[in-house]
Amino acid sequence: MAMMLALIALPAAAQTIAITGGKVAIGDGSAPIEKGTVLISNGKIVAAGENVAIPAGAQRVEAGGKWVTPGLIAGFSRVGLIEVEAVYQTNDAGAKSPFSAAMDIAPAVNPLSSPVAVSRAGGVTRAIVSPVAQGDVFGGQGAVIDLGSDMNPVTRARAFQFAELGEAGAIAAGGSRAAAHLLARVMLRTAQEFARNPAAFDGRSKEDVIARADAEALVPVVQGSVPLLIHVEQASDILQALGLRTEFPALKLVLVGVSEGWMVAEKIAAAKVPVIASALNDLPAAFEQLNATQSNVGRMRKAGVKVAIGMIGDNDAHQLRYTPQYAGNLVALQKVPGASGLDWGAALAAITSAPAEAFGMGEVMGSLKPGRVGDVVIWSGDPLELSSTPEMVFIDGVSQSLENRQTRLRDRYRTLEPGSLPKAYER
Repeated sequence: MAMMLALIALPAAAQTIAITGGKVAIGDGSAPIEKGTVLISNGKIVAAGENVAIPAGAQRVEAGGKWVTPGLIAGFSRVGLIEVEAVYQTNDAGAKSPFSAAMDIAPAVNPLSSPVAVSRAGGVTRAIVSPVAQGDVFGGQGAVIDLGSDMNPVTRARAFQFAELGEAGAIAAGGSRAAAHLLARVMLRTAQEFARNPAAFDGRSKEDVIARADAEALVPVVQGSVPLLIHVEQASDILQALGLRTEFPALKLVLVGVSEGWMVAEKIAAAKVPVIASALNDLPAAFEQLNATQSNVGRMRKAGVKVAIGMIGDNDAHQLRYTPQYAGNLVALQKVPGASGLDWGAALAAITSAPAEAFGMGEVMGSLKPGRVGDVVIWSGDPLELSSTPEMVFIDGVSQSLENRQTRLRDRYRTLEPGSLPKAYER
Protein backbone atom coordinates (compact mmCIF):
# COMPACT_ATOMS: atom_id res chain seq x y z
CA MET A 1 0.00 0.00 0.00
CA ALA A 2 2.82 2.41 0.83
CA MET A 3 4.27 1.81 -2.62
CA MET A 4 0.96 2.58 -4.28
CA LEU A 5 0.53 5.75 -2.23
CA ALA A 6 4.01 6.84 -3.20
CA LEU A 7 3.17 6.29 -6.85
CA ILE A 8 -0.03 8.32 -6.60
CA ALA A 9 1.76 11.14 -4.81
CA LEU A 10 4.43 11.56 -7.45
CA PRO A 11 3.83 14.33 -9.97
CA ALA A 12 4.01 13.42 -13.67
CA ALA A 13 7.50 14.87 -14.06
CA ALA A 14 9.03 15.11 -10.57
CA GLN A 15 12.31 17.02 -10.62
CA THR A 16 14.00 15.20 -7.72
CA ILE A 17 13.09 11.69 -6.57
CA ALA A 18 14.70 9.64 -3.80
CA ILE A 19 14.02 5.90 -3.83
CA THR A 20 14.99 4.67 -0.37
CA GLY A 21 15.42 1.45 1.56
CA GLY A 22 15.54 -0.96 -1.37
CA LYS A 23 18.06 -3.59 -2.39
CA VAL A 24 19.89 -1.57 -5.05
CA ALA A 25 21.69 -3.18 -7.98
CA ILE A 26 23.81 -0.71 -9.97
CA GLY A 27 23.83 -2.85 -13.13
CA ASP A 28 27.60 -2.88 -13.63
CA GLY A 29 28.12 -6.44 -12.44
CA SER A 30 28.58 -5.53 -8.78
CA ALA A 31 26.65 -7.11 -5.92
CA PRO A 32 23.36 -5.50 -4.79
CA ILE A 33 23.48 -2.96 -1.96
CA GLU A 34 21.20 -3.55 1.00
CA LYS A 35 19.01 -0.63 2.07
CA GLY A 36 20.38 1.63 -0.62
CA THR A 37 19.09 4.89 -2.07
CA VAL A 38 18.73 6.03 -5.67
CA LEU A 39 18.53 9.75 -6.29
CA ILE A 40 17.14 11.09 -9.58
CA SER A 41 17.09 14.75 -10.54
CA ASN A 42 16.06 16.40 -13.80
CA GLY A 43 15.69 13.01 -15.46
CA LYS A 44 19.22 11.82 -14.57
CA ILE A 45 20.76 9.56 -11.95
CA VAL A 46 22.55 11.70 -9.35
CA ALA A 47 23.67 8.96 -6.97
CA ALA A 48 22.97 5.36 -6.01
CA GLY A 49 24.22 3.36 -3.04
CA GLU A 50 24.63 3.77 0.68
CA ASN A 51 24.66 7.05 2.60
CA VAL A 52 23.23 9.10 -0.27
CA ALA A 53 22.31 12.59 0.88
CA ILE A 54 18.68 13.41 0.08
CA PRO A 55 18.03 17.08 -0.67
CA ALA A 56 15.19 18.91 1.00
CA GLY A 57 11.97 18.80 -0.96
CA ALA A 58 12.79 15.57 -2.80
CA GLN A 59 9.88 13.27 -3.53
CA ARG A 60 10.47 10.09 -1.53
CA VAL A 61 9.55 6.59 -2.66
CA GLU A 62 9.88 3.97 0.06
CA ALA A 63 11.20 0.72 -1.42
CA GLY A 64 11.81 -1.28 1.74
CA GLY A 65 11.74 -5.01 0.98
CA LYS A 66 11.90 -4.33 -2.77
CA TRP A 67 14.70 -4.59 -5.34
CA VAL A 68 15.79 -1.52 -7.32
CA THR A 69 17.62 -1.82 -10.65
CA PRO A 70 18.33 0.18 -13.77
CA GLY A 71 15.66 -0.11 -16.42
CA LEU A 72 16.28 -3.18 -18.57
CA ILE A 73 17.63 -2.76 -22.10
CA ALA A 74 16.52 -5.10 -24.88
CA GLY A 75 19.86 -5.78 -26.61
CA PHE A 76 18.16 -6.57 -29.92
CA SER A 77 14.55 -6.06 -30.89
CA ARG A 78 12.03 -4.88 -33.46
CA VAL A 79 9.67 -3.43 -30.86
CA GLY A 80 7.61 -0.50 -32.12
CA LEU A 81 8.00 -1.61 -35.73
CA ILE A 82 5.57 -4.54 -35.75
CA GLU A 83 2.07 -4.70 -34.28
CA VAL A 84 0.77 -7.87 -35.97
CA GLU A 85 3.55 -9.69 -37.78
CA ALA A 86 1.36 -11.36 -40.39
CA VAL A 87 -0.46 -8.13 -41.27
CA TYR A 88 1.86 -6.24 -43.61
CA GLN A 89 0.15 -2.90 -42.93
CA THR A 90 1.40 -3.10 -39.34
CA ASN A 91 4.88 -4.43 -40.14
CA ASP A 92 7.46 -1.71 -40.85
CA ALA A 93 10.59 -3.71 -39.97
CA GLY A 94 11.75 -4.19 -43.56
CA ALA A 95 10.92 -3.32 -47.15
CA LYS A 96 11.67 -4.32 -50.71
CA SER A 97 13.02 -0.93 -51.64
CA PRO A 98 15.50 0.65 -54.08
CA PHE A 99 17.51 1.45 -50.94
CA SER A 100 19.11 -0.74 -48.29
CA ALA A 101 21.79 0.79 -46.05
CA ALA A 102 20.12 4.20 -46.28
CA MET A 103 16.87 2.97 -44.73
CA ASP A 104 16.31 4.64 -41.34
CA ILE A 105 13.78 2.91 -39.09
CA ALA A 106 13.42 5.79 -36.63
CA PRO A 107 10.43 7.43 -38.40
CA ALA A 108 8.59 4.08 -38.40
CA VAL A 109 8.76 3.50 -34.62
CA ASN A 110 5.27 3.65 -33.13
CA PRO A 111 5.39 4.44 -29.40
CA LEU A 112 1.68 3.57 -29.12
CA SER A 113 2.25 0.03 -30.35
CA SER A 114 0.82 -2.51 -27.89
CA PRO A 115 4.14 -4.38 -27.42
CA VAL A 116 5.78 -1.15 -26.23
CA ALA A 117 3.43 -0.84 -23.25
CA VAL A 118 3.64 -4.57 -22.49
CA SER A 119 7.45 -4.44 -22.51
CA ARG A 120 7.47 -1.35 -20.30
CA ALA A 121 5.29 -3.16 -17.77
CA GLY A 122 7.91 -5.92 -17.82
CA GLY A 123 10.65 -3.54 -16.72
CA VAL A 124 12.17 -2.86 -20.15
CA THR A 125 12.83 0.87 -20.49
CA ARG A 126 15.13 1.06 -23.56
CA ALA A 127 15.54 -1.08 -26.66
CA ILE A 128 17.97 -1.53 -29.51
CA VAL A 129 15.62 -1.57 -32.52
CA SER A 130 16.87 -3.04 -35.78
CA PRO A 131 15.44 -3.20 -39.29
CA VAL A 132 15.05 -6.46 -41.21
CA ALA A 133 17.31 -6.91 -44.23
CA GLN A 134 15.23 -7.66 -47.32
CA GLY A 135 16.82 -8.02 -50.74
CA ASP A 136 20.30 -6.99 -49.61
CA VAL A 137 22.87 -7.87 -46.96
CA PHE A 138 22.45 -4.41 -45.42
CA GLY A 139 19.12 -3.80 -43.71
CA GLY A 140 19.53 -0.15 -42.83
CA GLN A 141 20.04 2.10 -39.85
CA GLY A 142 18.71 1.03 -36.47
CA ALA A 143 17.80 3.17 -33.48
CA VAL A 144 17.95 3.19 -29.71
CA ILE A 145 14.57 4.05 -28.22
CA ASP A 146 12.94 4.49 -24.85
CA LEU A 147 9.63 2.82 -24.04
CA GLY A 148 8.10 5.78 -22.25
CA SER A 149 4.42 6.65 -22.58
CA ASP A 150 4.99 9.68 -24.79
CA MET A 151 5.36 10.45 -28.48
CA ASN A 152 9.15 10.98 -28.46
CA PRO A 153 10.62 7.46 -28.34
CA VAL A 154 13.93 7.88 -30.16
CA THR A 155 16.98 8.19 -27.92
CA ARG A 156 19.43 7.97 -30.82
CA ALA A 157 18.49 7.66 -34.49
CA ARG A 158 20.88 6.05 -36.98
CA ALA A 159 22.66 4.46 -34.01
CA PHE A 160 24.05 1.53 -36.03
CA GLN A 161 23.95 -0.19 -39.40
CA PHE A 162 22.48 -3.72 -39.57
CA ALA A 163 23.75 -6.49 -41.87
CA GLU A 164 23.06 -10.18 -42.46
CA LEU A 165 26.07 -12.40 -43.26
CA GLY A 166 24.80 -15.87 -42.40
CA GLU A 167 22.05 -17.90 -44.04
CA ALA A 168 19.76 -14.88 -44.40
CA GLY A 169 22.56 -12.84 -45.97
CA ALA A 170 23.30 -15.61 -48.44
CA ILE A 171 19.65 -15.72 -49.52
CA ALA A 172 19.51 -11.93 -49.88
CA ALA A 173 22.65 -11.91 -52.02
CA GLY A 174 21.42 -14.58 -54.44
CA GLY A 175 21.89 -17.88 -52.63
CA SER A 176 25.51 -18.09 -51.50
CA ARG A 177 27.61 -16.84 -48.61
CA ALA A 178 30.31 -16.05 -51.17
CA ALA A 179 27.93 -13.62 -52.87
CA ALA A 180 26.93 -12.09 -49.54
CA HIS A 181 30.50 -11.38 -48.47
CA LEU A 182 31.44 -10.06 -51.90
CA LEU A 183 28.43 -7.74 -51.93
CA ALA A 184 29.19 -6.47 -48.43
CA ARG A 185 32.82 -5.72 -49.29
CA VAL A 186 31.97 -4.04 -52.58
CA MET A 187 29.38 -1.83 -50.89
CA LEU A 188 31.81 -0.86 -48.13
CA ARG A 189 34.54 -0.09 -50.71
CA THR A 190 32.03 2.00 -52.64
CA ALA A 191 31.35 3.98 -49.47
CA GLN A 192 35.08 4.63 -49.11
CA GLU A 193 35.25 5.89 -52.69
CA PHE A 194 32.19 8.05 -52.13
CA ALA A 195 33.78 9.60 -49.04
CA ARG A 196 36.90 10.52 -51.03
CA ASN A 197 35.00 12.14 -53.89
CA PRO A 198 31.22 12.52 -53.41
CA ALA A 199 30.82 14.68 -56.51
CA ALA A 200 32.11 11.91 -58.79
CA PHE A 201 29.47 9.40 -57.64
CA ASP A 202 25.87 9.48 -58.78
CA GLY A 203 24.79 5.89 -58.02
CA ARG A 204 22.97 5.62 -61.33
CA SER A 205 25.45 4.18 -63.81
CA LYS A 206 25.62 0.45 -64.57
CA GLU A 207 28.97 0.25 -62.77
CA ASP A 208 27.50 1.54 -59.51
CA VAL A 209 26.47 -1.34 -57.25
CA ILE A 210 24.49 0.79 -54.82
CA ALA A 211 22.47 3.98 -54.77
CA ARG A 212 24.08 7.23 -53.71
CA ALA A 213 21.99 7.34 -50.53
CA ASP A 214 23.25 3.87 -49.53
CA ALA A 215 26.87 4.83 -50.13
CA GLU A 216 26.40 7.96 -48.07
CA ALA A 217 24.85 5.97 -45.21
CA LEU A 218 27.81 3.56 -45.15
CA VAL A 219 30.45 6.30 -44.91
CA PRO A 220 30.23 6.62 -41.08
CA VAL A 221 30.37 2.82 -40.88
CA VAL A 222 33.66 2.46 -42.79
CA GLN A 223 35.03 5.45 -40.88
CA GLY A 224 34.17 3.82 -37.54
CA SER A 225 31.85 6.46 -36.15
CA VAL A 226 28.74 4.24 -36.42
CA PRO A 227 28.74 0.56 -35.28
CA LEU A 228 28.09 -2.21 -37.79
CA LEU A 229 25.80 -4.83 -36.23
CA ILE A 230 26.17 -8.13 -38.08
CA HIS A 231 23.89 -11.13 -37.62
CA VAL A 232 25.93 -14.34 -37.71
CA GLU A 233 25.34 -17.68 -36.01
CA GLN A 234 27.82 -20.19 -37.50
CA ALA A 235 31.43 -20.24 -36.27
CA SER A 236 32.86 -19.83 -39.78
CA ASP A 237 30.53 -16.89 -40.46
CA ILE A 238 31.67 -15.26 -37.21
CA LEU A 239 35.30 -15.48 -38.33
CA GLN A 240 34.44 -14.07 -41.77
CA ALA A 241 32.66 -11.14 -40.11
CA LEU A 242 35.68 -10.46 -37.92
CA GLY A 243 37.82 -10.67 -41.06
CA LEU A 244 36.13 -7.59 -42.51
CA ARG A 245 38.50 -5.56 -40.37
CA THR A 246 41.43 -6.73 -42.47
CA GLU A 247 40.17 -4.63 -45.37
CA PHE A 248 38.25 -2.06 -43.30
CA PRO A 249 40.26 -1.61 -40.08
CA ALA A 250 38.11 1.24 -38.74
CA LEU A 251 34.94 -0.87 -38.55
CA LYS A 252 33.32 -0.85 -35.11
CA LEU A 253 31.80 -4.33 -35.16
CA VAL A 254 29.04 -5.76 -32.95
CA LEU A 255 27.85 -9.34 -33.51
CA VAL A 256 24.30 -10.53 -32.84
CA GLY A 257 22.95 -14.08 -32.55
CA VAL A 258 26.32 -15.89 -32.35
CA SER A 259 24.96 -19.35 -31.46
CA GLU A 260 28.32 -20.99 -32.19
CA GLY A 261 30.35 -18.21 -30.62
CA TRP A 262 31.73 -20.54 -27.95
CA MET A 263 33.70 -22.38 -30.65
CA VAL A 264 35.67 -19.25 -31.62
CA ALA A 265 35.35 -17.29 -28.38
CA GLU A 266 39.08 -16.63 -28.05
CA LYS A 267 39.15 -14.97 -31.46
CA ILE A 268 36.11 -12.82 -30.68
CA ALA A 269 37.72 -11.75 -27.42
CA ALA A 270 41.05 -11.01 -29.12
CA ALA A 271 39.25 -8.82 -31.65
CA LYS A 272 37.54 -6.97 -28.77
CA VAL A 273 34.18 -7.23 -30.51
CA PRO A 274 31.08 -7.17 -28.26
CA VAL A 275 28.34 -9.74 -28.75
CA ILE A 276 24.56 -9.52 -28.41
CA ALA A 277 23.85 -13.21 -27.93
CA SER A 278 20.66 -15.23 -27.94
CA ALA A 279 20.55 -16.39 -24.34
CA LEU A 280 19.69 -20.08 -24.45
CA ASN A 281 19.86 -21.41 -28.00
CA ASP A 282 20.43 -25.11 -27.38
CA LEU A 283 18.78 -26.75 -30.39
CA PRO A 284 19.84 -26.65 -34.06
CA ALA A 285 16.91 -24.56 -35.29
CA ALA A 286 18.90 -23.96 -38.50
CA PHE A 287 21.95 -25.47 -40.16
CA GLU A 288 23.99 -22.47 -39.03
CA GLN A 289 23.15 -23.39 -35.41
CA LEU A 290 24.15 -27.06 -35.43
CA ASN A 291 26.58 -26.53 -32.54
CA ALA A 292 24.25 -24.42 -30.41
CA THR A 293 24.51 -24.95 -26.66
CA GLN A 294 22.88 -23.29 -23.68
CA SER A 295 26.40 -22.81 -22.28
CA ASN A 296 27.33 -20.50 -25.17
CA VAL A 297 27.04 -17.23 -23.24
CA GLY A 298 28.88 -18.54 -20.18
CA ARG A 299 31.71 -19.99 -22.24
CA MET A 300 32.15 -16.80 -24.25
CA ARG A 301 32.27 -14.69 -21.12
CA LYS A 302 34.86 -17.00 -19.56
CA ALA A 303 36.97 -16.48 -22.68
CA GLY A 304 36.81 -12.71 -22.19
CA VAL A 305 34.05 -11.80 -24.64
CA LYS A 306 31.82 -8.87 -23.66
CA VAL A 307 28.36 -10.40 -23.88
CA ALA A 308 24.90 -8.85 -23.73
CA ILE A 309 21.56 -10.59 -24.29
CA GLY A 310 19.30 -9.99 -27.29
CA MET A 311 16.34 -11.75 -28.88
CA ILE A 312 16.92 -11.91 -32.64
CA GLY A 313 14.31 -14.14 -34.27
CA ASP A 314 12.77 -14.91 -30.88
CA ASN A 315 9.57 -12.87 -30.58
CA ASP A 316 11.84 -9.85 -30.85
CA ALA A 317 8.97 -7.48 -31.57
CA HIS A 318 6.56 -8.63 -28.88
CA GLN A 319 8.08 -10.51 -25.95
CA LEU A 320 10.83 -8.30 -24.57
CA ARG A 321 9.39 -9.08 -21.14
CA TYR A 322 11.26 -12.41 -21.41
CA THR A 323 14.52 -10.49 -21.01
CA PRO A 324 14.91 -10.92 -17.22
CA GLN A 325 13.75 -14.54 -17.47
CA TYR A 326 16.54 -15.33 -19.93
CA ALA A 327 19.10 -13.64 -17.68
CA GLY A 328 17.78 -15.57 -14.70
CA ASN A 329 18.00 -18.84 -16.60
CA LEU A 330 21.71 -18.16 -17.19
CA VAL A 331 22.13 -17.75 -13.43
CA ALA A 332 20.32 -21.04 -12.78
CA LEU A 333 22.47 -22.75 -15.41
CA GLN A 334 25.42 -22.54 -13.02
CA LYS A 335 23.74 -25.27 -10.97
CA VAL A 336 23.60 -27.70 -13.91
CA PRO A 337 26.58 -30.09 -13.85
CA GLY A 338 28.93 -29.40 -16.76
CA ALA A 339 27.09 -26.27 -17.89
CA SER A 340 28.35 -22.68 -18.00
CA GLY A 341 26.15 -19.76 -17.01
CA LEU A 342 26.55 -16.33 -15.44
CA ASP A 343 26.70 -15.09 -11.88
CA TRP A 344 23.87 -12.80 -10.78
CA GLY A 345 25.71 -9.53 -11.28
CA ALA A 346 26.94 -10.49 -14.75
CA ALA A 347 23.45 -11.65 -15.75
CA LEU A 348 21.87 -8.34 -14.75
CA ALA A 349 24.65 -6.43 -16.52
CA ALA A 350 23.92 -8.47 -19.68
CA ILE A 351 20.46 -6.84 -19.84
CA THR A 352 21.43 -3.37 -18.59
CA SER A 353 24.92 -1.94 -18.96
CA ALA A 354 26.36 -4.47 -21.44
CA PRO A 355 24.03 -3.67 -24.37
CA ALA A 356 24.52 0.05 -23.75
CA GLU A 357 28.30 -0.33 -23.82
CA ALA A 358 28.19 -2.47 -26.98
CA PHE A 359 26.75 0.49 -28.87
CA GLY A 360 28.96 3.11 -27.25
CA MET A 361 26.22 4.42 -24.95
CA GLY A 362 27.46 3.19 -21.60
CA GLU A 363 27.91 6.76 -20.40
CA VAL A 364 24.29 7.52 -21.31
CA MET A 365 22.24 4.59 -20.04
CA GLY A 366 22.31 1.07 -18.64
CA SER A 367 23.30 1.59 -15.00
CA LEU A 368 22.56 3.62 -11.89
CA LYS A 369 25.86 5.48 -12.09
CA PRO A 370 25.71 9.30 -11.89
CA GLY A 371 24.83 11.03 -15.14
CA ARG A 372 22.95 8.14 -16.72
CA VAL A 373 19.32 8.52 -17.75
CA GLY A 374 16.86 8.17 -14.89
CA ASP A 375 15.55 4.75 -15.91
CA VAL A 376 14.80 2.83 -12.71
CA VAL A 377 12.62 -0.17 -11.89
CA ILE A 378 11.34 -1.14 -8.45
CA TRP A 379 10.65 -4.88 -8.32
CA SER A 380 8.59 -6.96 -5.90
CA GLY A 381 11.58 -9.29 -5.48
CA ASP A 382 14.70 -10.51 -7.27
CA PRO A 383 14.20 -9.25 -10.87
CA LEU A 384 15.76 -12.39 -12.32
CA GLU A 385 13.18 -14.63 -10.63
CA LEU A 386 9.96 -15.48 -12.47
CA SER A 387 7.84 -14.67 -9.43
CA SER A 388 9.00 -11.01 -9.35
CA THR A 389 7.22 -8.19 -11.14
CA PRO A 390 7.88 -4.47 -11.63
CA GLU A 391 5.88 -2.31 -9.22
CA MET A 392 7.14 1.07 -10.44
CA VAL A 393 8.99 2.05 -13.60
CA PHE A 394 10.72 5.37 -14.20
CA ILE A 395 11.94 6.52 -17.60
CA ASP A 396 13.97 9.71 -17.71
CA GLY A 397 12.90 10.24 -14.11
CA VAL A 398 9.19 10.12 -14.95
CA SER A 399 6.94 7.53 -13.32
CA GLN A 400 5.28 5.40 -16.01
CA SER A 401 1.88 3.75 -16.19
CA LEU A 402 2.11 -0.05 -16.17
CA GLU A 403 -1.32 -0.44 -17.72
CA ASN A 404 -1.51 -2.06 -21.14
CA ARG A 405 -3.95 -3.96 -23.31
CA GLN A 406 -3.24 -7.25 -21.51
CA THR A 407 -3.88 -5.79 -18.06
CA ARG A 408 -7.10 -4.17 -19.25
CA LEU A 409 -8.32 -7.48 -20.67
CA ARG A 410 -7.36 -9.23 -17.44
CA ASP A 411 -9.24 -6.72 -15.33
CA ARG A 412 -12.27 -6.78 -17.61
CA TYR A 413 -12.83 -10.53 -17.41
CA ARG A 414 -11.45 -11.34 -13.96
CA THR A 415 -14.44 -10.17 -11.93
CA LEU A 416 -17.46 -10.18 -14.20
CA GLU A 417 -20.95 -9.72 -12.79
CA PRO A 418 -23.57 -12.25 -13.88
CA GLY A 419 -24.99 -11.30 -17.28
CA SER A 420 -22.20 -8.85 -18.06
CA LEU A 421 -20.41 -10.99 -20.64
CA PRO A 422 -20.58 -9.81 -24.26
CA LYS A 423 -23.19 -11.64 -26.35
CA ALA A 424 -20.52 -13.77 -28.02
CA TYR A 425 -19.96 -15.49 -24.65
CA GLU A 426 -23.61 -16.19 -23.94
CA ARG A 427 -25.02 -19.65 -24.51
